Amino acid sequence: MAFRKISGLLLFPLIVACGHADNSKPIAAKKEVATKEQYPKEVFKSEALLVRQISPNTYVHISYLSTNDFGNVPCNGMIAVNGDKAVIFDATTTDSTSAELIRWVKTELKAKPVALVVTHFHEDCLGGAGAFRADAIPTYAGLKTIAATKEKQLFIPEHGFDSLYQFDLNGEKVEARYCGAGHTRDNTVGYFAKDAVLFGGCLVKELEADKGYLGDADTLTWPATISKVKQAYPGLKLVIPGHGAIGGKALLDYTHDLFAAKAPK
Repeated sequence: MAFRKISGLLLFPLIVACGHADNSKPIAAKKEVATKEQYPKEVFKSEALLVRQISPNTYVHISYLSTNDFGNVPCNGMIAVNGDKAVIFDATTTDSTSAELIRWVKTELKAKPVALVVTHFHEDCLGGAGAFRADAIPTYAGLKTIAATKEKQLFIPEHGFDSLYQFDLNGEKVEARYCGAGHTRDNTVGYFAKDAVLFGGCLVKELEADKGYLGDADTLTWPATISKVKQAYPGLKLVIPGHGAIGGKALLDYTHDLFAAKAPK
């Protein structure tokens, strides 16, 4: 998005059996009650950064982009974790907030960030990418994104890929994939198979969102690109948009229909 102006706990009830040599009725044992973790849940909050856990191994980081036209805009990114390694999709909006996020991942998740994936060239994706380079964390992006950052003299990710890049996260696969143009001509998505979570980034809209900023968009191709994402990940369960609330496959359907709909005559 760009802006012109600017555990599971198993609860065991304490059962005390008091035996008496009388005719009193036996006390029925209470059933064990298993409770599941409830997602999403807030796990970190500061003035500039919010982190929510949305599944056992996946988190959404939310930072804020200050704009003249739209105010303080919340911007989503994804953290995929498996064991002691993590892959992060999109930086926060500033280097200081990204440094805060990196510290949190290392200290609270006990995981080393092994990659930052920048999903397109706008500020809400790479505004804070410098902090990752300063911490010697490799940065990745699609070749179209790298070309755009060079042309516009922005932060340039170190490693490029054409249509697909796969990360090995302690035996679990994390993908970055380019399916086509939409919000921008370079936008990529991320997928963490272990939790069946798609990071749609700004290619995907939250439910009831409007079309948003279209200054770099390809609105004609956008629906077809969404269809390719759906074909690539038919088993996905959760979808993270670039801005706003997470959801399921309905976010893909909504985005597709939003741009496929023809204007009334």
